[in-house]
Amino acid sequence: MPTFPILQYRKPTPSTWLALLAICSMILAGCGPSTEGSNPVDRKVVTIVATTGMIADVVANIGGDYVNVHPLMGPGVDPHLYKATESDVSKLLNADMIIYNGLFLESRMTEIFEQMSARKAIVAVGEAIPQDRLLVSPRYPDQPDPHIWMDVKLWMQVAEKVRNELQAFDPDHADTYDINAAAYIRTLQELDSYVNKQIQTIPREQRVLVTAHDAFAYFGKGYGVDVFAPQGISTESEAGVDDIRRTIDVVVERNIPAIFVESSVPPDIVEAIVEGARARGHDIEIGGQLFSDAMGEAGSPEGTYTGMIRHNVDTIVNALRQD
Repeated sequence: MPTFPILQYRKPTPSTWLALLAICSMILAGCGPSTEGSNPVDRKVVTIVATTGMIADVVANIGGDYVNVHPLMGPGVDPHLYKATESDVSKLLNADMIIYNGLFLESRMTEIFEQMSARKAIVAVGEAIPQDRLLVSPRYPDQPDPHIWMDVKLWMQVAEKVRNELQAFDPDHADTYDINAAAYIRTLQELDSYVNKQIQTIPREQRVLVTAHDAFAYFGKGYGVDVFAPQGISTESEAGVDDIRRTIDVVVERNIPAIFVESSVPPDIVEAIVEGARARGHDIEIGGQLFSDAMGEAGSPEGTYTGMIRHNVDTIVNALRQD
């Protein structure tokens, strides 16, 4: 019996998936009903695939009843390392729109998005952020920091872009998208105020956030917190011994009482910092788990963008504020 090489791969490469996408697209074009002269948004609901939970949340809030959102990456999933799966192929092919972060966050899926952009509406929300607001890590001078959701003010600009893209794609419901976006942005304004007020309760010298990978730079700049992490802005990079040693130096010299693990990153690096600091006579705790690149479980407070940010702020404040 003949074998088919494409079925023999357990871990397909992006190029393999691109070939599969092309084949599936041709099959669908040949076997499906003709769409010539029809409008893809004649249907009442726009099907949207969003790469991360944070993006899916903003799309659902603004789209309301007129969108059906499918997030690709669930709780605890690291978008830096994520590769498209077979089920993703079906979701991507059937979507009216694909909305992703960009700025190299989903680096292993970029080729797929570029290949599909000629046939489908694809939006990178990172394009909403002006160049002068993007941060660049010294380790990656040619790559902007993609963690824009960590500053709520920047996420308001993402909400505006999502509204504009939905209105352009589905103008029949433009007024609804405008109303929903205005309400959601008001919620984000309240959240931004909450974050500012809570961070201000930490004495200035104690506003030092240490995590495993550098996902909180926008949070630090936006809310006046010093941020340190031995691993770079992408978890594809590895933290070396010198990186961990430098972080231990910061922890000891600044007398930091707590550091934090992340839901989408293994705790090994943070545990090594704790042990290294204790070996130098500085007792430090793991102050809790923060949500960096993924939200919490669906149905939980942390399973929404606003709940995720509130959880992070409350966890940081409770651990760093010495009452």
